[in-house]
Amino acid sequence: MKRRDFLKTAAVTGAGAALLGAAGACEARGAAPKPYRVGGRERMKLSWEPYELQLRHTFTVASYSRTTTPDVQVEIRYDGFTGHGEASMPQYLGQTVESVCAFLQKVDLSQFADPFQLEDILAYVDSLSPGDTAAKAAVDIALHDLVGQLLGQPWWRLWGLDASKAPDTTFTIGIDTPDVVREKTRECAADFNILKVKVGLDNDYEMIRTIREITDLPIAVDANQGWTDRQKALDEICWLKEQGVVMVEQPMPKERLDDNAWITERSPLPVFADEAVQRLSDVPALVGAYTGINIKLMKCTGMREAWKMANYARAAGLRVMLGCMTETSCAVTAAAHLSPLADFADLDGNLLISNDRFRGVTVSGGHLILPDAPGLGLTRL
Repeated sequence: MKRRDFLKTAAVTGAGAALLGAAGACEARGAAPKPYRVGGRERMKLSWEPYELQLRHTFTVASYSRTTTPDVQVEIRYDGFTGHGEASMPQYLGQTVESVCAFLQKVDLSQFADPFQLEDILAYVDSLSPGDTAAKAAVDIALHDLVGQLLGQPWWRLWGLDASKAPDTTFTIGIDTPDVVREKTRECAADFNILKVKVGLDNDYEMIRTIREITDLPIAVDANQGWTDRQKALDEICWLKEQGVVMVEQPMPKERLDDNAWITERSPLPVFADEAVQRLSDVPALVGAYTGINIKLMKCTGMREAWKMANYARAAGLRVMLGCMTETSCAVTAAAHLSPLADFADLDGNLLISNDRFRGVTVSGGHLILPDAPGLGLTRL
């Protein structure tokens, strides 16, 4: 490998020595393609199209219900390769198909010589507006998919991670009537090792007792800021622990940092921030107020910032959870490449929809199986 090619690869991965060693070992076995040499023969071309996600069941959390999720599918083409990305927009993000498309219209990738300039490209994309995190994530994911394909390696390997350490993923059961909760639990209990249950209304105890009629699997609960009295919240958490619950997400409104910290200090279960954390800049203020953070690509602008957030959290003594919205396997797989870093994974958004466009990360025996193909490792269905 020429010196300039090594330096380019090192700049892309942030771990050049590890990548060189992994690629060299694979090449010696005849198992990996040689890294792509940038020829500068053309400019990157960005395109997109709206795509509505159809949910298999009505999805209810503490603040709303929905049966569909608006989505925009993104592609970046370069020198015969295509990187795929996605913006998924549940209503609480405050973004729409129209706002995403308007943002993407501003993005001019032709000014960059090649896709390996990840830091410069994504800094430019981030500078185009103060928000639009899902739209930015779509560009970021497509760019990572493209660069991984050009390098001939999956991103978990480029980051120096061990795919076998990817955790089990939770499967989410939304707030519903006892009969529907029983039906949903029967559908998934045999295929997963941990469930995630939405709480935060006045039927929390009923929800957990109903699930316990069907299975004794461990449960993660997500209050989605639905609890308002910290003492009642703590009392419920103590009861939840007795029912086999293993962690709690966002117990109280994100603005009430002191109350969430009070709960975390006394809770017998780890407490994770969700709505309280979006980007890297949010993390320092949460140290000591939560046990860990839930990182979602649609909130943090994509894989590049998610990688930084996970490493910062670890250094600061916070635990890491990787979550998702309802998404196709494109965005869920992008997040899954980071999952060997996580204590908990809630990467089931693709399993909640009936019109997935891709095959990528899979679940076997409740365990995430990361693709070994280059980039995100997606196959178009």
